[in-house]
Amino acid sequence: MQQRYYILGMTCENCRKSVHEKINSLKKVNSVSVFLDKEEALVQSETEIEVNEIRQVLGAKYTLRKAPIKSSLANSKFQNKWKSLFPLFLIFVYIISGTLFLRSIMDASVQESMHFFMGLFFVTFSFFKYLDYSGFPRSFSLYDPLAKRSMTYAKIYPFIETALGIAFLLEWKLPIVLIITLSILSITTFGVLQAILKKSIIECACLGTALKLPMTEATLIENGIMISMACILLVGYII
Repeated sequence: MQQRYYILGMTCENCRKSVHEKINSLKKVNSVSVFLDKEEALVQSETEIEVNEIRQVLGAKYTLRKAPIKSSLANSKFQNKWKSLFPLFLIFVYIISGTLFLRSIMDASVQESMHFFMGLFFVTFSFFKYLDYSGFPRSFSLYDPLAKRSMTYAKIYPFIETALGIAFLLEWKLPIVLIITLSILSITTFGVLQAILKKSIIECACLGTALKLPMTEATLIENGIMISMACILLVGYII
């Protein structure tokens, strides 16, 4: 008999091979085909295999669901996507709240408020990269064009973000800081756009690797907001 399972959490070819080997190790399994792009596995067996049996061999990294109907699958994927993106939206709420708080106590202008937002953004996002610093460079290099060419750049990127964040909060050398911000975010955004257009199933490293954040349009929007702010501020300094 053939059974179909939807497996969320596979991000690369190595994941697909690992899932294939683990499912194939079950005694009841005659054959298995794992598809990375469809996030599914087709299992041939003589008797029905319980979902929990496969979950045990796959471990906590993967989310397993057995052949739901199409509408249920779509709903399930939406719920899983929202659940995985929730930390990103929550962090933005805190950053916006922090920006409004600083603006109120310092009677800041709109321009100064944008400095606060960008500063809090970089400091906060760099913090999450430090939580799993050893895993960040590899994940970042999967889509950032410059990190692909230089692992050294990938390793120092969290420190660059921290420095930029502090510079924005202190309003130090802002024209230079804005040019650097535009440069690194434009490079990263180009990589993100390529990954999305190719429908690559990889993790976004914007919150490091401690939080499993999928590469989605939300990542593109997040970078777009920062690039837009940097452009507006830079034009203000030039004019």
